[in-house]
Amino acid sequence: MCGLAGFVDFNCNTKSETLTSMTDCITHRGPDDSGHEYVQANDFTLGLGFRRLSIIELTALGHQPMNTDDGNYTLIFNGEIYNYKEVRKVLQDAGIRFKSNSDSEVILQSYIKWGRECVQRFIGMFAFVIYDKPKQQLLACRDRAGVKPFLYYWNENLFLFGSELKSFHQHHQFKKQISNDALALYFQHGYIPAPHCVFQNAYKLTPGHWLIVDLKKKEIKTEKYWDVTNAYNQQKLKIDYVDAVTETEKLLRSAFEYRMVADVPVGVFLSGGYDSSLVTALLQTNRQQKLKTFTIGFEEEAFNEATWARKVATHLGTEHHEFTCTYKQAMEIIPTLADMYDEPFADSSAIPTYLVSKVARQQVTVALSADGGDETFAGYTKYDKALRYINKLNTVPSFGKSVASLPLHIANQFAGDNLSTPDRIEKLKLILKAKHPVEAFNIITQGMTVSEVHQLLAKDFKIPPTAFEDYNELHASELLDNFLWLDYKTYMADDILQKVDRASMAVSLEGREPLIDHRIIEWAAQLPSDFKLKNGTSKLILRDITHKYLPREIMERPKMGFNIPYESWFKNDLKKELIETLDEKNIQSGGFLNPKEVSVMLDSFFANAKVDFQRIWQIYNFQLWFNRWMC
Repeated sequence: MCGLAGFVDFNCNTKSETLTSMTDCITHRGPDDSGHEYVQANDFTLGLGFRRLSIIELTALGHQPMNTDDGNYTLIFNGEIYNYKEVRKVLQDAGIRFKSNSDSEVILQSYIKWGRECVQRFIGMFAFVIYDKPKQQLLACRDRAGVKPFLYYWNENLFLFGSELKSFHQHHQFKKQISNDALALYFQHGYIPAPHCVFQNAYKLTPGHWLIVDLKKKEIKTEKYWDVTNAYNQQKLKIDYVDAVTETEKLLRSAFEYRMVADVPVGVFLSGGYDSSLVTALLQTNRQQKLKTFTIGFEEEAFNEATWARKVATHLGTEHHEFTCTYKQAMEIIPTLADMYDEPFADSSAIPTYLVSKVARQQVTVALSADGGDETFAGYTKYDKALRYINKLNTVPSFGKSVASLPLHIANQFAGDNLSTPDRIEKLKLILKAKHPVEAFNIITQGMTVSEVHQLLAKDFKIPPTAFEDYNELHASELLDNFLWLDYKTYMADDILQKVDRASMAVSLEGREPLIDHRIIEWAAQLPSDFKLKNGTSKLILRDITHKYLPREIMERPKMGFNIPYESWFKNDLKKELIETLDEKNIQSGGFLNPKEVSVMLDSFFANAKVDFQRIWQIYNFQLWFNRWMC
């Protein structure tokens, strides 16, 4: 795990010192080594900067930027290619000699041998950049799911790129102009989905894509090499459930064992839920050495899963480490969130994710997380709710689909607590107008409707196109597939995976995601839906595999999630902090939010009126970010 940053300046005005500054500001991503390649050509200046966290090939032979002997190709690479030994063997059989034992050199030689098709051979998480001197191209590639970040900026003949936005601020020509459209997306979802970014002219490279910079024509373009849509468009497998369990477990074992490949100590985040318990169980079984497992607990029992994690660890025999998070620790972390997540980001579980990463880093350099199981195998309760909502609406004749004409029991259910917005009737109206199940699911799950965002924002905007509108490419055979497909392309990629990346890298810890092996989603997408969600039981197939290794009495309990009691904290110990940050003068001076709307929300919250606190949390995090990066 590492950090990369760089530029192509077609104006030839960028100095090498700028490249050093762009990489030094992400030293937390790679404290072990740094490297810089500075190229002055007739028509452009190129900078390739790198910070290294040594995981595979700990010697100087793993140094980056990595060049070929002839100087024609240069690589910088963030991530891991887990099957690099197999790919390396194929290349060696073709007569290619290697200097190092690194996966970085495997990428470089694979590109020379196979061109951009090389990526189809990789199992891993990655964001890498290759300078192809003979073709006069700079190429960037991001992994299929989006585990590793890659951001870029293109304006006035200047191309910037990096693992984190903070690198861009080090360049004197970077214009930090907020995109109102992207800000609207943030308040809709709590994060900004790819390819958009909080700044104008800045973008996230969409997962499963190449980005090609033509250094002769001064043009950039992106090309897709993988899309989860293709998996969901396949016919369902004709397989019985018993065989599906057997084959799924084989695939999981392969994916999990690949994530143990490292030349440094590896641990596992263990929450005590099904996904992390399954990862731990399959890895600890038949392994002589005890796994190091790590968990975070809370003083508030309603949020505390540490007890269950301890029971799992005891049963499996791991070397378990537990840490209790108090509001005091949270208070220390909250002011740093805007620096850690250098665009507005409102997933509160970033706090315990950072804390468990910090605890793990004291003993290991790599930690396996268990994200992706919910989006792949239907773990969230929202999927079952959405199925019931949409199936009930489908019983209503299309000509009568208005709020007034809905049967009373359906209208009451939609107007109840299940829709996450104060204006539930407005949301129901939008759902009734939805032309596709994906559109309806998006409305059900989003935090704010467009009209509510208009009330909050002081400036006009237009919602830009994202993967939320890509459903015309999807031809799923079962209703549940629509929901899983959308979350995989949006919520998982742009919220969950970025949360773990920034939190773990903030303490120089490599986070690995065994359940996000692309072979797993390609397999799971073709399984019948009732192998995943049946009669209200979520992740059915994962549960049944887990029960082979862990007693049901430990595992079968309500899903808690990696949540924190932030609403209670902000009503009590952190009340002053919230009021000061969202002071009307602060809001007014920024010019992006409606101060009266914010004041009404705050007053209602402290008066114990029914308020969705997630909205206040989003506003608070935006203001923290604004104060850090725009003032």
